[in-house]
This record gives sequence, structure tokens and C-alpha cells, in this order.
Amino acid sequence: MQIKITTWNINSIRLRMPLVAQFLNVHQPDILCLQETKCRDSEFPGSEIRKLGYEYLAINGQKGYHGVAILSRLPLDDVDRIAFCEKGDARHIAASFSVDGRSIRLHNFYVPAGGDEADPVKNPKFAHKISFLDEMHRLAVNEAITENDTIMVGDFNIAPFEHDVWSHKALLKVVSHTEVETQKLKLILSEGRWIDTLRQFTPLEDKLYTWWSYRAPDWAKADKGRRLDHIWTSRSLAPHLSGIEILRDARGWERPSDHVPVTLNLNF
Repeated sequence: MQIKITTWNINSIRLRMPLVAQFLNVHQPDILCLQETKCRDSEFPGSEIRKLGYEYLAINGQKGYHGVAILSRLPLDDVDRIAFCEKGDARHIAASFSVDGRSIRLHNFYVPAGGDEADPVKNPKFAHKISFLDEMHRLAVNEAITENDTIMVGDFNIAPFEHDVWSHKALLKVVSHTEVETQKLKLILSEGRWIDTLRQFTPLEDKLYTWWSYRAPDWAKADKGRRLDHIWTSRSLAPHLSGIEILRDARGWERPSDHVPVTLNLNF
């Protein structure tokens, strides 16, 4: 039995519902995790999504900003929402689903972008990002959720490795690739004994991107990307990992998000 789980920062579900419908109809993942839905729960297009065959929804919305959601063909239970940094921002949602009686916990994150200046003293947005990562560390490591079958996905807004960005040298002081961010994310990865599935199937020396800036007049030609979107699994799921897909073509769709869908395939 194959299960497909996709993560995608859609950058407004209301603006890009046609793209979501197109993706679901063509690629048909079992579960789609969205970030930056940018709408309240009451405004989420649940009826449209259910018509596409995704009957089970877990939503954590917010007016105008942030927002995360899980769209699933499989029943979801034990839905939980954690408000990080005492801000009440809608940046996390978790739910459980089952495959042949095996329960799997799924966490969907939208880590703060961090603003433009990598200085927590001068830039409150960057300070918020660092605090969020510290709390994410406690969830992912100190509570030892990786002892069970667990998947963590989302827009982590960090490209942790040298070839997760178009130029390691040029971006060392740019938010998303600074040492303080990358080291914190790598610590969560290592101490939680997570499997970074995109790098499980792609060597560290190979370039790997999931995001291309809107600022580039010709994003495909410039190819100045970053790997900001991630799918991690507990080591208990290692025998079931069968591949990943990054839908680069989605960056060229009409009115696209600057992020593209990233899918993990599992075989049970």
C-alpha cells in the first residue's frame, strides 16, 4: 500500500484554490499539508475541497496571516494546535491517521520567516523566529515524539545545508541560511533522530530547492532557489520510505506560490 504526503506553502488558499484543485486532481496525494492559508477557519473552502475527495480536514486559521491545514482522504483524529511563543499565531497543527491499523502522528509547521535582518536585537521578527525554533526543539526532542511513528512537515523557512541554497557564500548572512538558524534546525534534526527525507534521496552535494523568489524576473533561468520546505520522519518509518517528488513545474503555473509542492512516498 502506497501513501503520498505532500507539503505546500500555498501563500493564500483563497487566491490559489484553483491551483490546489488542479494539484489534487492530477497528483492525488493521500494527505496535503498547507501553510500560509491566510484565512479564518470559517472562511476555509472546505466544501470545495471535500468535493475533490478530501473529506477530512484539520484547520488552524487566522485572519490575514499565517494559517495551516491538513487535507486528507484518510480519517484524522487527535487534532491538536499549539500556539508557540505565546503569540497565538496559527503556525502549527497536528493530527493522527492510520495505515493498516498503524497510527502515525503528523505535525504541520509554518516557522516564522524572520524578516530581513539577522539580528534578534534589532529585528523582533528574527527574535521571534529564534524563540519559535527553541520551542519547536522542545516539542520535537524533549518530548521524544519520535519514539512513535511520526512525520513533521512544513515550511521551516530555513535552508540548512550548503547546497540547499543557490550560493552558500552569498547567503551566509541572509535570513534563512544564517549560522544561528541552520545550527538550531540541524540540532532539532540530529537530537530528535529525524530522517530528512529529501536528503535521504538526494546527496548533500547536489543542489535541491523548493522555493524561488517572486523578485526574480526569470526565476527558472536564474534558478536562485532555496530548500525551505521539509518532510522529516521518525526512524521507525525508515523501512517504508520509497521516494520524494519536488514539483518544480508548479512555480511556473499562473499566479503561483513562490513555494512548490513537496511529496513523500511511503510503502506499507
